[in-house]
Amino acid sequence: MGFPTPILFCIYNRPDLTAQVFEVIRQIRPQHLLVVADGPKQDPRDRERVNQTRQIIQKIDWDCRLITHFADKNLGCAVRMASGISWAFEQFEELIILEDDCLPDLTFFPYCQHLLERYRNNSQVMMISGDNFQPKPVSSDSYYFSKWAHIWGWASWRRAWKHFDLEISDWPNWKNRSDLSELCCGHNELKHWEQVFDQTHRGEIDTWDFSWTYSCWRNQGATILPQRNLVRNIGFGADATHTVDSESQLASLKTFPMGKLVHPQTIEIHKKADYYTWESVFANNHNSHSPDVKQNWWTRLTTKASRSITKRFLRRGAVA
Repeated sequence: MGFPTPILFCIYNRPDLTAQVFEVIRQIRPQHLLVVADGPKQDPRDRERVNQTRQIIQKIDWDCRLITHFADKNLGCAVRMASGISWAFEQFEELIILEDDCLPDLTFFPYCQHLLERYRNNSQVMMISGDNFQPKPVSSDSYYFSKWAHIWGWASWRRAWKHFDLEISDWPNWKNRSDLSELCCGHNELKHWEQVFDQTHRGEIDTWDFSWTYSCWRNQGATILPQRNLVRNIGFGADATHTVDSESQLASLKTFPMGKLVHPQTIEIHKKADYYTWESVFANNHNSHSPDVKQNWWTRLTTKASRSITKRFLRRGAVA
């Protein structure tokens, strides 16, 4: 028998990366593999790359139920990912989700499987991520609970995804409550996310993960993060949609196998670890008097288009 938990694989037009991630999926031999693909742009070269990428899925050589959901035309990152994940959760109650540039350690899969089962009926937990950006483990447990909805290899349940709203329709009402300020590490982070969610609500950022973060926070959901990183993003480079900076420190993250699971005694957000992630990944250096500072990792992850939209709050002086 193959691996029982359904895997959703999201692809587009990068056959080389897709082949690497597919090879790891092939080793785990899932019984159910769902594949979502965006359609080609109005460019014959893009259509060729899209076709080459889709052909990789035909190399399945194990007993597997393959379910595909391919777009005929290009929908863009936000709409294709949001609609694709929603479609997948119509097929199954729980999923492990990988994009074409998220290369997991093999132990990522049983880690997700065990925790999907353990927290299946616990509404406090919204997702399980394979990502860890900490410099060292924050406890002796195998994982900890975080507010950060990291999506470079993750898993979740239909019960959690039902809260997802790409347009974050109720943001104007929630913005006036104190919930977001209580989640944030201070004034700088609060202003950062207010502007991110303002622009997400207006449809000015072509991504889905800000909306997912909002849905998790709006419903007071926690994310499970491993103590050591389980997934490496291999997609950094000029042809990426968001991870465009190949020199980013996030591009060189190593992965480590997950050993026997040691579970935390309680579900409690690790605020110190979350603060480190805010400071090292999202925030800028706190010198509001120098607007010419080098931008941080998160700034350099954005697309050129997103930079023109978000530069006023992703640069150091704007949030300090």
